[in-house]
Amino acid sequence: MAVKKKVMSPYEAERERTVQENKRKMEALNLRHLSAAVASAAVAPKTPSPMKHKRRRIFQAAVVAPSPPRRSRRLADLPEIKYADACAEVDGERAGRWSPRKRSGSIYLARPGTTSMKARLEAETKAEELEAQLDPEFPSFVKRMLHSHVVRGFWLGLPSHFCDMYMPKQDCTITLVDDKDEEFGTNYLAYKKGLSGGWAGFALDHVIQDGDATVFQLIKPTTFKVHIIRATVDDDNEAAE
Repeated sequence: MAVKKKVMSPYEAERERTVQENKRKMEALNLRHLSAAVASAAVAPKTPSPMKHKRRRIFQAAVVAPSPPRRSRRLADLPEIKYADACAEVDGERAGRWSPRKRSGSIYLARPGTTSMKARLEAETKAEELEAQLDPEFPSFVKRMLHSHVVRGFWLGLPSHFCDMYMPKQDCTITLVDDKDEEFGTNYLAYKKGLSGGWAGFALDHVIQDGDATVFQLIKPTTFKVHIIRATVDDDNEAAE
């Protein structure tokens, strides 16, 4: 049986001729082999490029030659001042002045031995008994001394109710009078209700210690009579027992 030959349309015949022409051009340019080489190169693993070694920079310390100090032309003919000697003289002058933080070696150290709670309560009880014997016309209160009152800080807070009733409503100077009628000025801060500057000098001069009790009696609007009740101190042996 004879096979009928397919007859191509003019469009298909033209397309076939274009395809054959393109194949001949590709063969002439060897494009088929080039594409295969590019595909194989893409699949092959890449070898890393060698690292470049950086040279480290070595810094050497610069040697600076000492130079004479610069002085003003107005001071060039004057003798050089020894500042170390001048500071020593100033420190010597300051050492002679009274300072609450340099007056005694016990400012930041507690007294030898320990003050037991029993001794503290006994001192406070004696202070309350003394307050009961004072003239009731003059208001008073008992204040037990703590570490912050007489060792560090030197801030003495007064009872709030006492300040509201009897103390001035603005900052002022409060005078403290001891048993020998010696007067000491202190700064009263109304908004904090306590004594600040000057209280340290009073406490150090009278060697008031942590655990002692005091009685403050307001004998004038801005003057306190201060009575000090000492607490007994237990030595190390008694504390060990």
